[in-house]
Amino acid sequence: MSGITKAALFTLAVPLLAAPALAADQPPGALALKRVLLSTGGVGYFEHEARVSGDAALTLEVRRDQVDDVLKSIVVYDDRGGIGTVDLPGQEPLETAFRELPFTPQDLASPSALLNAMKGAEVQTSGSRAVSGRLLSVTEEYTQLPNGGGTVTRNRVSLMTAEGLRQLVLEETDSLRFADPRVQAQLDSALAAVAGAAGKERRRLTIRTTAPQTDAGAERTVRVAYVVAAPLWKATYRLTLPESAPGAAKGSEGGTGDLQGWAVLENLSGDDWKGVELSVASGNPVTFRQALYSAYFVNRPEVPVEVLGRVLPPPDEGAVAADVMAKAQDSAVRSRAATESGAPTAMAAPPPPAPAMSAPFAGAMPQRAAETTPAESTEATAQVLFRYPQPVTLANGGTMMMPITARAIPAERLSLYQPNTQPRHPLAALRLSNGDSGETGLPPGVLTLYERLGGAAAYVGDARMATLPAGESRILSFAVDQAVTVDRSEQPSRTLSRATLADGVLQLTVTDRQTTTYRIAGAAGEDRTVIVEHPRRSGWELVQPSDGAAPDLTADAYRLPVAVPAGQTVTLAVALERPRIERFGISEMSPEQVRAYASSTELPPAAREALGKVATLRGAVADKERRVADLEREQAEIGKEQERLRQNLATLPRDSDLFKRTIAKMGEQETRLDGLSRELTTARKEADTARNTLRDQVRGMTF
Repeated sequence: MSGITKAALFTLAVPLLAAPALAADQPPGALALKRVLLSTGGVGYFEHEARVSGDAALTLEVRRDQVDDVLKSIVVYDDRGGIGTVDLPGQEPLETAFRELPFTPQDLASPSALLNAMKGAEVQTSGSRAVSGRLLSVTEEYTQLPNGGGTVTRNRVSLMTAEGLRQLVLEETDSLRFADPRVQAQLDSALAAVAGAAGKERRRLTIRTTAPQTDAGAERTVRVAYVVAAPLWKATYRLTLPESAPGAAKGSEGGTGDLQGWAVLENLSGDDWKGVELSVASGNPVTFRQALYSAYFVNRPEVPVEVLGRVLPPPDEGAVAADVMAKAQDSAVRSRAATESGAPTAMAAPPPPAPAMSAPFAGAMPQRAAETTPAESTEATAQVLFRYPQPVTLANGGTMMMPITARAIPAERLSLYQPNTQPRHPLAALRLSNGDSGETGLPPGVLTLYERLGGAAAYVGDARMATLPAGESRILSFAVDQAVTVDRSEQPSRTLSRATLADGVLQLTVTDRQTTTYRIAGAAGEDRTVIVEHPRRSGWELVQPSDGAAPDLTADAYRLPVAVPAGQTVTLAVALERPRIERFGISEMSPEQVRAYASSTELPPAAREALGKVATLRGAVADKERRVADLEREQAEIGKEQERLRQNLATLPRDSDLFKRTIAKMGEQETRLDGLSRELTTARKEADTARNTLRDQVRGMTF
């Protein structure tokens, strides 16, 4: 290929940010970054390597925001040994360190805050006043400086000593320490935790591996890898076309172009890359995050503590012996007999109250174990891998360009007409074919196009290239071809292809046709191959042009090639058709609608004759219904007029002439109403008869 050669291109890895010289020395047994793979899924694969012997504990530091991804994806490869555990500090080590301390990190903000948090602790002071006692309180006091110099804040410490309450000024004390060594050790531990957490956004993982059972002292390789979020790498291309032959048709050239592909990537991993094996992958893998570094607790139902109810027995009111109860019953019988015989008796005492029932014992509510939800698993999709053949060194924060392809690729020049993009002119475009000679598929990216003119290269335009798998082709538009003009017109039409009549239902099969005519005026000095993208419509079928091979299809358009000679105008007619069915109830159609279908030349003679009879019968029905409507309207008008006359009569003198004329007029209207009632009855019967005749005739018609 002309220009830069493939071998030379692969020797160029161009850092856009200069990287300093990085030392390659690594301590024995330490993990060193060896391999990096960046994916278009927005993640990066990082593999570290170390040489160890025997049992080993390897350490690896990662950013805090990467810990979730590391816990999700970390994998350990040991040539001959075994995999032990991987441990790291908790998510909040500072809070963990203070969890069992008598003070908080906020209490370390000032000596007074710490002493107030440690009330009751025994302290010892030294200086002008050596005091030993237990902390009672620390209070602020303000002292006025002489000569109006403002105020100064001092802290007064109150101690309970063996001699009683003593006070001292904290700022005047040389030293103050806690007498209990355990408290002093807690304070030292807390300060160490604060110092360790200050500005530290990394977590150290410890990976433990075990030596093999045989030859435990032999040296072996351990690899630790994980997948974390990484910036998306971008593909960019440069295509240089050969110089066009004078008068050659755009699209008739079956030549090739020189293609260079580059990957633009960044190192934002937080670590410098020193001589790593760098690869980039193009695909659409499923990637997600999960908060594995956070502690979760299962919500358990709270069961109330069962407390036995208090029992309060009623007071004892005494008992009666069984023999006394028997005698009382005999006495009651005798008394009842005496009462029946008329002898006086004493009133019997009421029976004793029934003993109180004790409440039943309620058993404890059984507890149920919380259920777990299994995690979902997902498989990654296919991808294309580009591996740089030389070790790469790039400082953290740096950007570099890595070549991913350099080869000749078939390129066909043509014009692409997209009405929604440019309604008057097609776009100058290229058809790139990644055929059998293609090494791999090409990821999507932007392409800058150059063309050789008189031995020098000139910029032509930019294009966007979608994913180009091996064996497929893509059309790339890079400019507006103003030398070619397209005029477009549309003509809808409708054709009745079939009609049936059965059970009073007229069913019409109608074919809608949409014809679009493209008039393409070619360039004055050269031939063109114009690809017309005609929109596809759901439910419609392409019926014209019908000659030649089937056109290419995109998601929403047909691609129709047209050869346009220089200086000539070519017409392309494109027709889409859609069949649909219309149904009408003949009895419900108006006479005009039936007559319109009866006069249609698209229907066969038998159908037109049948519809003509239906139109006559439908007209008769309409006349009868119109007569009924007229009589009903006249009847309603007379009713309204009589109501008005009755209101007038109420205000007229009974012996006046107007009163008499009104009475006479109402009599005439009553006579007319009687006649209307008879006429309306007859008209309604005639209308019903006409409708029944139409219905019977229509049901018997078929064609």
